[in-house]
Amino acid sequence: MWLGISRRCLNTRLKGNMRIKNRTKKEIIEFEEEIAKQYEQAKIRSPIHLSGGNEEELIKIFKDYRKGDWIFSTYRSHYHWLLSGRSPQDLRKQILNGHSMHVYGKKFFTSSIVGGVAPIALGVALALKKKGSSHKVWCFVGDMAAECGLVKECIRYASGHNLPIIFVIEDNGYSVRAITRPTWGEHRAKVTRRYRYKRHYPHAGIGKYVMF
Repeated sequence: MWLGISRRCLNTRLKGNMRIKNRTKKEIIEFEEEIAKQYEQAKIRSPIHLSGGNEEELIKIFKDYRKGDWIFSTYRSHYHWLLSGRSPQDLRKQILNGHSMHVYGKKFFTSSIVGGVAPIALGVALALKKKGSSHKVWCFVGDMAAECGLVKECIRYASGHNLPIIFVIEDNGYSVRAITRPTWGEHRAKVTRRYRYKRHYPHAGIGKYVMF
């Protein structure tokens, strides 16, 4: 199966005179399934964190994304890369080279440190505001990270200073293996968007033992 995105299934939307490639639920699922196969065949000799079960919610969120916006993501970033119109071939290359947990591109940054991107994203949002930019920052964090002090303080600062940043809380109900809400509680703020989903893949890997 080809890890790219077929041209005949590729649409575009126009926002602010910037063309962004639309990708379907089927396409991004197929990409992730193929990565899982590559991992099972021991062709990827590094940790992977796959997405699944949250396609429809992310597709809705990325309708508000404009080319030129900044994205800060986590070790689970494949869908964010694809739905922002970036190259599936570039993503595949990074994954096969062992960089699934820290994918990088122009205005696209990730970190495997829980909540580690939040203060960097906050700084970029502050710079955008000072420059009078029309763009914004999208900072994706998990439901556990959203309850950590570092991320909470960033959300508080962004809300208090009306910065052009949205913290997207990807809530699958788990803090790795622990259930999040009984452990951490829950908060809300005006600069956050939260969606909930049931994860398809485990925290890391594919749910099978792979002999490398």
